[in-house]
Amino acid sequence: MQHQSTFSPSFPIPKSLESSLSNWTATVAWAPFDHACTYRLSHPNGATRYLKMVQRDAYPSIADELERLQWAKAFLPVPKIIDFDLDADPAWLLSEGIAGTNGTEPDLKANPELLISLLAKALRYFHDHAPVSNCPFDFRLETSLEHVSKRAQLGLIQPEKHFHPEFQHLSLDEALSFLQEQQPSSTKEVVCHGDYCVPNILFDHNQLQGFVDLGELGVADVWWDLATATWSLNWNLGEGWEEMFLHEYGIGANPEAITYYRLLYDLVS
Repeated sequence: MQHQSTFSPSFPIPKSLESSLSNWTATVAWAPFDHACTYRLSHPNGATRYLKMVQRDAYPSIADELERLQWAKAFLPVPKIIDFDLDADPAWLLSEGIAGTNGTEPDLKANPELLISLLAKALRYFHDHAPVSNCPFDFRLETSLEHVSKRAQLGLIQPEKHFHPEFQHLSLDEALSFLQEQQPSSTKEVVCHGDYCVPNILFDHNQLQGFVDLGELGVADVWWDLATATWSLNWNLGEGWEEMFLHEYGIGANPEAITYYRLLYDLVS
């Protein structure tokens, strides 16, 4: 195993994998939080794998992601699981890389109109092909608000650290009250990705290749995904693209639902 300068000492490669990955080079692909890290593993033959590691008390957990990948593979292009260890701490999941690049790459960002169309149609594909009727994962409002309440009771939500600028003026109590009192009417239930952000969708030659980071997949109102997806456009492309995304997806704007589900996103994990 070779480690480049971006290797994270807080998440050493599991000893059980060292021999099988001896010819692979590891670089950190994603490590925005203290509790999780994802390595990109590269082989001299051009193959790629991803090793995702999450501390066992964190949400979403490796067990959450594993269960959802195993369910989703029958309906959607998702990473193929190679190995995992749920008993380790951090727990880990090793998967094959999906050929393609995500929307944060310069070539795709250089044509934002095309990228937005690709992302919107990919989300519509996700919602159309993942069946609500046999999805065992529930993240409807009752479930999500119970989850948020438990996190708040455990002291895991820190507004100054976890809230985006739009919600920094709210205290935790104010945010919780808003979520309880301003629940939007349900529009359409779908199987939601749960974290539909620009980096989590892969394309190759302008064709959808796959979806990653599915640890929060579950049945919820369609605006759970739409609110996050359009928010992610602001983070990655700048403001002004939301209307086009919704048009390409095929739905009219719902400002109240967007505000509600974006705040919920800040409290969930």
